Amino acid sequence: MFAYMLTFGMAWEIHFYNDRVFKETRKWPVGLYADFLRLIELMEQYGADLRMPHSRAMGDGLFELRCKGREGIGRVFYCTLIKRQIVILHSFIKKTQETPAAELATAHKRLKELKNAQRQI
Repeated sequence: MFAYMLTFGMAWEIHFYNDRVFKETRKWPVGLYADFLRLIELMEQYGADLRMPHSRAMGDGLFELRCKGREGIGRVFYCTLIKRQIVILHSFIKKTQETPAAELATAHKRLKELKNAQRQI
């Protein structure tokens, strides 16, 4: 089901929802992507609940990873699964103060699909 997995040999596994999410995130500007990797390493070691200013709960099991770089601000929506798994559902580079409704809707849709798939297993 998952396209890619990042692991630095830590307690939590990081998965990407699909190949497209991995590739879109990988295309981020260097400084922004470096901050993403730094935060991912923290999540692998300490779990998904990094809290502000790094992460915040969006409700219904959806979380937002808050990445910053000199090139701008990026957001990564993720959720957790059993067996210490974190799934990157969606990522985008912010261009406005508010999170666009379409970006949040994409993340919620993927979270719902993932939850439905889990129930079928």
